[in-house]
Amino acid sequence: MVKIYALIGSSGTGKSHYSALLAYREGIDYIIDDGVFIGGNRILAGRSAKRETTRMAATKRAIFLDPEHATQVRKAINEVQPQSILILGISERMISKIVNRLELPPVHRFFRIKEISTPAAIAKAVEIRKKENRHVIPIPTFALERDFPGYVLDSINSFLRGGKNHPARIRQAEQSIVRPLYSTLGSYYISEHVLEQIAAYEAEKMTGIVRCNKVSVTISRKGMIINLDVALSYGPDHFFPRLLKNLQLEVKHKLECMTGLQIFQINVTARRVVLHPDKKAPSPF
Repeated sequence: MVKIYALIGSSGTGKSHYSALLAYREGIDYIIDDGVFIGGNRILAGRSAKRETTRMAATKRAIFLDPEHATQVRKAINEVQPQSILILGISERMISKIVNRLELPPVHRFFRIKEISTPAAIAKAVEIRKKENRHVIPIPTFALERDFPGYVLDSINSFLRGGKNHPARIRQAEQSIVRPLYSTLGSYYISEHVLEQIAAYEAEKMTGIVRCNKVSVTISRKGMIINLDVALSYGPDHFFPRLLKNLQLEVKHKLECMTGLQIFQINVTARRVVLHPDKKAPSPF
């Protein structure tokens, strides 16, 4: 069975730059980074999040929310039958989402960027990301020119020393610096009111939900929490626990697909049951 390794670090801290070093040191031949499956010096499958035109689309691409994208990468993984894969992400939750979407086994070992880089190097990487919007892709420039026309800025060379199987070996690895289109478009935000409207709309589309009385959005340390108060319709085929569970899953899925945000929790409260609803009452949103 393939062993999964994960490298975790905040955006811009140098994960992609150090991934080749870590993979070489641990004897890992394949990397998943920002939506692409990389083997050797080329992209084997996927589409890089750095090619997207918005940060929202880039986030969705990086966690394989698009079914066709996930299927393509799963197929490539099954074809090459790797012994190990290194997955890059900003948190354990992100890694978990990627593992689930690609139907991979649980992570064998987590690495943190601070374990393989220095505080000074991390600070420098963050500064460069903020000032110059430079992003690293851990493959040579020649392998990117077709898929990244106009994106590639420069190439960098790293010397990889040692490794599990070849402790005395030194290998040169070329990496590429790109500037994604979305990095030039400025900042954006999604208001809580928009999230409330989306949640209410998706809830009221479900059979068995008469209306959504109230929606609230709160932010916790673990992520975004959506609270829904709904009215249910009575029916012989309506098993309320299953209906409410399906509502949680559907609203979470739709919000994450439409916004690229990661929803930590959906809380649903059924305030009343309507016996014979002729039609759904208008939503207050």
